[in-house]
Amino acid sequence: MANPLSREGVAAALAARILVNYPDPQKLDGNRAISRGEVAAMVCRAHADSALRSAIAPEWIAQPQELPEQPQSSSELRGVWLTNIDSEVLFSRENLAEAVQRLKAMNINTLYPVVWNFGYPQFPSPTAERILGKNQRLWPGDNPSFEETQRDRDMLQEIIELAHAEGMAVIPWFEFGFMAPAEYILLERHPDWFTQRQDGSRELQFGVETFTWMNPFHPRTQQMLLLLMNEVLEKYDVDGIQVDDHLGLPVEMGYDPFTVDLYAQEHDGETPPEDYTDPEWMRWRANRITDFMSQVRLLLELRKPGAILSVSPNPYPFSYAKYLQDWPTWDELGLVDELIIQIYRNDVDRFVWELNKPAAVAARSNTPTSIGLLSGLRGRPTDIELLTNQLAAVRDRAYAGVSYFFYQTLWTPGKETVEERATQFRTSFSQPARRP
Repeated sequence: MANPLSREGVAAALAARILVNYPDPQKLDGNRAISRGEVAAMVCRAHADSALRSAIAPEWIAQPQELPEQPQSSSELRGVWLTNIDSEVLFSRENLAEAVQRLKAMNINTLYPVVWNFGYPQFPSPTAERILGKNQRLWPGDNPSFEETQRDRDMLQEIIELAHAEGMAVIPWFEFGFMAPAEYILLERHPDWFTQRQDGSRELQFGVETFTWMNPFHPRTQQMLLLLMNEVLEKYDVDGIQVDDHLGLPVEMGYDPFTVDLYAQEHDGETPPEDYTDPEWMRWRANRITDFMSQVRLLLELRKPGAILSVSPNPYPFSYAKYLQDWPTWDELGLVDELIIQIYRNDVDRFVWELNKPAAVAARSNTPTSIGLLSGLRGRPTDIELLTNQLAAVRDRAYAGVSYFFYQTLWTPGKETVEERATQFRTSFSQPARRP
């Protein structure tokens, strides 16, 4: 039997019309070695030079068959992340009400509003008041005049009321996990709660923003995050909570005094290896992040039995190699109720390749596993044709559904017009669907 990854590679080459098979391109023989001429012809077909591509006779090129459109399932995750970055949707009840109606008309069934980013919660929190000196911050940064206009508004309660009235689930999204801003009151007050590299540096650059990382092994940082989650589960009628790729640790981090001492206690006084990619050192840190996820699972079961623990990670093994996030193990241990793997690719072939990676396929057979799609970023919209093709690939492989990042860019056209984009979304989700 052919390796699944090999099948996907052949399928991607076929879809791109670079597969050459002489003399009969429509009959592939897996037992026949490819000829040098066929290799040369496929190199030409894959080349950026259009003259080289057109040099190959059309009758030698395998042509993909047009597959019938996949029927819409009556059970499918159709989610959208709502953020306070590059979007004003969370900044008033009126904005939220309009958003819920637009998404309801699109047959979206699950909302993931951000409730934890840039070091503060986006809901009134006694824990934040006590530890951080303010109970919430809706703006993604320091903006006192804006916060004054918000006063004691409870965005999370508003979105729950509005969405539940339309039959939509609300799963608050603890976006930042252990990531924190570089200029942060908690870092000033408790620098020992933060981790570092071997050289003592703490800062991480993501785009134009600079961040630090709270130590995921320190009991005080763990307690703070658990208390915030507990407040959401206890106070609000939510359908669950979500963590994402930031509930981990950059692989080069973990050389702070607390972690070094903890490691030494379990290794006869030895300090961590200088090589931060050392397999045992990576596994040791990843296991402790898994231990924390077990605490999150226990909290959920004690505080709100039946609520969903949703995880939206990067694809594996990237998630492990870069952030020590071993989500396949979380899934195997039964810690996760829902997976939404972020596959933000602007190339359909690469996207399809990621869909068939072993970890994703294994998770799909064990847990409702959906795919996160990038509907666009500020100044970089995603064409509706690409989003439609990605949705078709997800449905073709029987994943549980999709979630779009993020709300504002759903309506931002790429090559198409605003109306063409809206029409295609209505077509893609023409029938209502319940959550899987």
